Amino acid sequence: MKKNVQIPYELFADILKYHLLELDGFEEKIKKGLEQKLDALVNQELYKKYKTAPTEEEREAARKEYLDRKGVPESFRW
Repeated sequence: MKKNVQIPYELFADILKYHLLELDGFEEKIKKGLEQKLDALVNQELYKKYKTAPTEEEREAARKEYLDRKGVPESFRW
């Protein structure tokens, strides 16, 4: 099953400028934008796994990893 990924228009425009127009100076913006998107995708997958995992152990492991990635302190968790 193919999945699509949406990116902000500004990131898409920067990628086009860099690759099609061969303009320099967009490497860092593109890298940062793609890293942010990757982080969001990983967080979304962890949350999905937390909500749909078949066993309690898998759900708890996904929940902990998700909260760690989000930066929620242990003392604030339930």
